[in-house]
Amino acid sequence: MRSDSSPGTLPAREHLPAGDAGTPVLDVVIPVYNEEKDLQPCVLRLHDHLKRTFPYAFRITIADNASTDTTPLVAARLETEIPEVSNFRLEQKGRGRALRAVWSASEAPILAYMDVDLSTDLNALLPLVAPLISGHSDLAIGSRLARSSRVVRGPKREFISRAYNLILRGSLQARFSDAQCGFKAIRRDVAQVLLPLVEDTGWFFDTEMLVIAERAGLRIHEVPVDWVDDPDSTVHIVKTATEDLKGVWRVGKALATGSLPLDRITRPFGDDPRDREIQDVPKGLARQLVGFCVVGGLSTLFYLVLYSLFRQFGGSQVANALALLVSAVANTAANRRLTFGVRGSGGAVRHQAQGLVVFGIGLALTSGSLAALNAATSDPGHSTELAVLVAANLAATVLRFLLFRAWVFSDRRDSEPSQHAQPYQPLPQRPVAQPNPYLTTQFRAGAVADQRWEDATLHLQPVRPTDTDPRD
Repeated sequence: MRSDSSPGTLPAREHLPAGDAGTPVLDVVIPVYNEEKDLQPCVLRLHDHLKRTFPYAFRITIADNASTDTTPLVAARLETEIPEVSNFRLEQKGRGRALRAVWSASEAPILAYMDVDLSTDLNALLPLVAPLISGHSDLAIGSRLARSSRVVRGPKREFISRAYNLILRGSLQARFSDAQCGFKAIRRDVAQVLLPLVEDTGWFFDTEMLVIAERAGLRIHEVPVDWVDDPDSTVHIVKTATEDLKGVWRVGKALATGSLPLDRITRPFGDDPRDREIQDVPKGLARQLVGFCVVGGLSTLFYLVLYSLFRQFGGSQVANALALLVSAVANTAANRRLTFGVRGSGGAVRHQAQGLVVFGIGLALTSGSLAALNAATSDPGHSTELAVLVAANLAATVLRFLLFRAWVFSDRRDSEPSQHAQPYQPLPQRPVAQPNPYLTTQFRAGAVADQRWEDATLHLQPVRPTDTDPRD
């Protein structure tokens, strides 16, 4: 997985301001490979729809993935005839490669793409990009599996789509409903830091991008769509499914080992500046409590099993000490990864050492409880011992959580900016000349990776500035 080249933490989302009507707000990319028959009807229909319904300036970019038929000629003719259409040629195949190249080169603050067959009803396009323009969401996807979606397709594709999303939910804990619908949009400032982390260049590109975004806490907006299957689709189902499963394994492994720097694409707590001034409010406390309780419950069961096992070969104090030691090491490791989200091996030894100190405190509580029980009765029953140990462990658990949060794993919060600093700075900017939105820029397929990102916040205004209806 890619783990570098990310410029830094994202700033707070903001509504795109009104400004120059000539600057494209939306750049819709259409990836194509040997689509000489469908390309022109698709572009004409999409252009007509945007002209009639979209209130901002837009651009349609044809991303040609090394087509060998007359697709490049059709794309060049459309570019010449329609000012809002541009043509981008790549010499290598791969939908993910095409989207990365075009999105990297585009100056539009909202980036989208759709399949050339236009299986998705275009009435969903404005609802798709509206949450991104308003600053409410970071990414938006069309969903064919939402309750209110209306889908016409064969049982084979329906089964494959639902099975694939079940795999994502079970293996990568994905919460979005439809990963492969060819109808998605992203804010350019989000793409700026998200795309360098996405490795796939084919059909798995969408899924990898969504999983990383969701794990980083970005907001994904889902739009129910009307979708009609294209019977002439050239997608190779078996090959695509195989590559997708390989991608699921690769991304799952990267998430498990902590090799993805998800903290680089986190968002501030809220878009209201007052949220940034709140001090001493524990972040993620509810989630940490739930995780700690789950780990604690499993650790308690593990401890009781070990105690019962060790009790058969020694006294109660020895059995308690051994069972608590083994379960404490497992408990610290589980809380480190699952409760407090510490990934990688950095600081693991120090955390275990501090966890042993916490173990010593728990040992003192439980051993003291056993000593008190033995002082009260000379021959306590095994069930009585277990009851006393459960009560002592509950008290030790509360103290363990407080020590874990305030001492053992406090370094995650210590690295955050202080209240006197400016914690959320915008991404680096550089002055750029205002481009003519109707001029086509020619790019080399490999040159985009060498370019730096420009400022994502542009001054925009509606295409119809004479409209004075106060409801607009």
